[in-house]
Parts: sequence; structure tokens; C-alpha cells
Amino acid sequence: MDNDYFSIDAILAENQKIQCKFKQRIPEMGHLGGGSERDILPLSKRQIPIWLAYIIVYSDWADFDIPQPFSNKVRNALRAEPRSVRLSNLVGAGAGWYVLGKTIMDMLGDEQGVEMSEMLITTFKGRLVDVIDQAQHFAVLGSVGGGGGGGVDSAPQMFREGLDTTERELFVLAQESARRMKKWHEEGSGGAKRVL
Repeated sequence: MDNDYFSIDAILAENQKIQCKFKQRIPEMGHLGGGSERDILPLSKRQIPIWLAYIIVYSDWADFDIPQPFSNKVRNALRAEPRSVRLSNLVGAGAGWYVLGKTIMDMLGDEQGVEMSEMLITTFKGRLVDVIDQAQHFAVLGSVGGGGGGGVDSAPQMFREGLDTTERELFVLAQESARRMKKWHEEGSGGAKRVL
């Protein structure tokens, strides 16, 4: 993740743990991943942070399993309807699903990496229109609706809670853009009426 060295999102993604299955005995490292043994034995499994797993996997000491947020079950749900999956529930500790996916993709071989890349892109494209549409919709409602009940204020909050961190940023930008456009349009319309 050379390009993302100073990215907080990349740091959070690399702190996520993945399960590694060791191929050989590693002396004096049994403490990795919370193990109580002195050595790591062949075929033993440990949950290792991604930043450390890079070294272990590339040194050919271990293989890693694709994390649960990218399992076949999740992939099938995304293929069926990408908008129905709450990406925020898949990745914890403030990490983004797309950023974690890119991190995992960088660790995979060519064929699996291409497959992961296609899944990330397809998911993003499948959800982007809805994110922008909902942001514009809620921007207009927010100015009309007022702070009553829970309807207007809770609907955008519930929608946002299911979004990945990247999608949330886009949602906020699109919402602000819609508000500014509405304000510009109202100021322009008001000025034209005064001249007449």
C-alpha cells in the first residue's frame, strides 16, 4: 500500500486481522495472534494483522484465507442486489469495506486479484447511483422537513448507517452539492422576480 502510506483509511484497513495458516515451524513466535505456545507449528492457524501478514505471506511462511467480508456468501448477495448489503456491518473498527478489499486484493495472486477487483468495482457502480440519488433526495427533504418526529431525520441516518466509509463521504458531498444547487437556483429565481 505504498500509495496509501499516509491514509488513515489504509492504516485502519491494514490493522484488520486475517487468518493465516502456517506452512512451517516458526520458532519463538507462538505469541503472534494470541497463541500460548512457544513456537508456531506447521498447519496452525493464527489471526494476524494485515500489516504483519504481508511479510509472512510474501516470505511464503503461511497462506491466508479470504476474510469473511469477501466470502462467497457476501459475493453472492452482492451479485444478486448490491444495494441490499449493509457494507458497514461487514467491516469493524471504522475501516472501510472498499479499502479493506483493495488491501486484500493487493495480497492476492493475479487471477484472484482480478476477481476481487471486478467485485469491488461492480459493487461500487451498483450502489453509486442510489447513494447520489438518496443524498439529493434527503438534501431537499432536510430543508423542507424541519426537525419533527423521526421520519425525515432518521431516514437519511438509517440509509447512511449501511454505507461504507467511502460511500458516506460521497453521500455527504452529494448532499451538500444538492443544497448549494438549490440555494443558487432559489437566489437566481428570486432575483429574476425582483427585476420584473
